[in-house]
Amino acid sequence: MEILINALIFIVSVLALAKGSSFFVDAAVKIARWFNIPPLVIGLTVVAFGTSAPEFGVTLLSAAQGLPDISVGNIIGSNIFNLGFILGGTALVRSINTDNKLVYRDGAFLLGGTVLLTLLIWDLSIGPIGGAILFSLLIIYIIFLLFQKEKKAAEEVPEKKEKVRWIDLLLFFVGLAMIIGGAHFLVEASTKIARIIGLSDFVIAVTIVAFGTSAPELATSIAASVKGHHGISAGNLIGSDIFNIFGVLGLTAMMNDLTVESGAHSNLLVLIGMVLLVIFFMRTQWKISRWEGLILIVIGLLRWFYSFYPGG
Repeated sequence: MEILINALIFIVSVLALAKGSSFFVDAAVKIARWFNIPPLVIGLTVVAFGTSAPEFGVTLLSAAQGLPDISVGNIIGSNIFNLGFILGGTALVRSINTDNKLVYRDGAFLLGGTVLLTLLIWDLSIGPIGGAILFSLLIIYIIFLLFQKEKKAAEEVPEKKEKVRWIDLLLFFVGLAMIIGGAHFLVEASTKIARIIGLSDFVIAVTIVAFGTSAPELATSIAASVKGHHGISAGNLIGSDIFNIFGVLGLTAMMNDLTVESGAHSNLLVLIGMVLLVIFFMRTQWKISRWEGLILIVIGLLRWFYSFYPGG
């Protein structure tokens, strides 16, 4: 009976995420255009921060409760899930256009952050100093994005601005609330189901919890891709992974010493490989095609199933 109740909560949460992401993407694009901010930058900052809120809540709460494996595993698993299942799945719906900023600026920053995290946590622990380094780099990155004086591409900022109405601001926050609330209950239900069937904390973190906290990115990116907002779609995923590493894990490590099991090594190496592959795909013909999306999904599936085996 408990499994059925949690399964129902799971389904309702997914529906809330789907509708909330639609509201959120539409409002974010209108606000971006009103302030002459390219949708790519909005995707890398506001949208990415909003959809990373579930990761922040779960990671910080897990660390406070003395569950560092869930804290770190959730971030690593979510980033792998974002680049494998979500980016790949979004590309299957519609090929994702990219540009040199997304590849050489944002992709390179994500790769550098992933390598840095691997070095900081290779001894299976990360503390306040490592967390401060990561979080400081995030602040520098955001300031760089907001004050960058680049010539905006014609497709990013239209000549005629669309007026922002009060209803757009309302829908922005309503959508964000539905995303965060839906993700919260989805994680709660998923974790309870996982524990009932006997999965370990680490496996739960890199699979079920990672899926739950990545659900906002999934809903938001697919909604943005269907609506043709490629900057939001791709930028949201790259930005979310950046926020997860530098912001969520960085801030959590500043507050709590985090230790993890040796399984983090293989997951981090897989994540580095995924980032490199995504950058390569984004650079080829400046888009992620459907077949490249399929490759990312297959890799994500293989990593998912491998996590259920000892030492995975």
